[in-house]
Formats: sequence, C-alpha cells, structure tokens
Amino acid sequence: MNNFNWDSSFMVDFDTFSGISKTAKATQRKLSQMKGMFYDEKLTDKILEKEDPVIYEFYELCCPERAGDLAFGTTILYSGKVGNEYYMTKGHFHTIIDTAEVYYALDGEGYMVMENLEGDTVEVKVSKGQAVYVPRGYAHRTVNTGDKPLILFFTFAADAGHDYGTIETKGYHKMVVEKNGKAAIIDNPHWK
Repeated sequence: MNNFNWDSSFMVDFDTFSGISKTAKATQRKLSQMKGMFYDEKLTDKILEKEDPVIYEFYELCCPERAGDLAFGTTILYSGKVGNEYYMTKGHFHTIIDTAEVYYALDGEGYMVMENLEGDTVEVKVSKGQAVYVPRGYAHRTVNTGDKPLILFFTFAADAGHDYGTIETKGYHKMVVEKNGKAAIIDNPHWK
C-alpha cells in the first residue's frame, strides 16, 4: 500500500458480483461486535452462547485520508435476523458532519436508514442496480431484508472520518423488522 503514488491514478480490484477484493483485506463485524445494536439484547446473548456469526464485512480500497481525495470500497451485508430484526450495519455519522456519501447496490435488497441530529429520519429501499445518496449531516446504516447478501459499493470524502460512538450511545429512531412476512419500519422502543 505504501508503494502507491497517491497523486496519480491507480488501480484497485473488487468483484462486481461478490464485492470481494483480492488485494484489500476485509474488516469483519461479528454479532459480538454489535452488542446493543439489535433490539432484543437477551436473544443476542443467547445466540452468542452458541456462535458468533459475521453480520457484515467491508473492503476499504486504498486511499489516504486527506481532503480532496475520495474513499471508496465495498460492503457485504449478510442475510439473517436477530429475532424479527434484520441484519444491519452498525451505522455512523461522519466526523466531518457535512459529508455526503453514495452507495450503489451491486446485488441484494434492503434499506438505507438515515437520520440527522435534529431527529429527521429517512428510510430508502435499495436493490441491485440502484444508488442511494446519503445527504450531508445524516447518520446512515444499511439493512438487508433479502435472502442473499446485500452488496454495496460506497464512496465519500476521504478525510470525513467515522463517528460510530453517537449511534452506539443513542441508537436510531427507526428499525427494520419482519412483520407478517414483509419488511416493516417501526419506531425503536430503545431509542434514547
């Protein structure tokens, strides 16, 4: 990675079907790393007594964290539920709050759940071949409502950083659950 000349063009690899890169290392998020994210904390603990499933993984595809550059990569969010709540990413604000982000779905289906610090919430369905624009100032998390991985390509300002702490402390106003065999958006009773 240090051999790149960041001031010229460079190539990276990722498979447009699987989202997997042969050269970048995946970062995995297991259920144990998402304690407190799912509504049913008792069920989360019960699952963890037997296994620690990978909920999602992502590949950051090489870029320095400096102004004027773009960070980009892929996220692979696996299919599954904790109780009736679909698997999701942790979600985050950007440290530079006025940063937008774009996600393009390579495969699968689900939702992009967004909210700003003032409490405005937006939930957008996303499926293969669609792009979602996350406006500046909005925390965002992806939820997989399908029966196969939801695979996304993302890009944002490279110096934006990530603020996971606000979401870990407060949660999201809304959650996506299965109700009568379909995805439903409901108020999060644990929202602080």
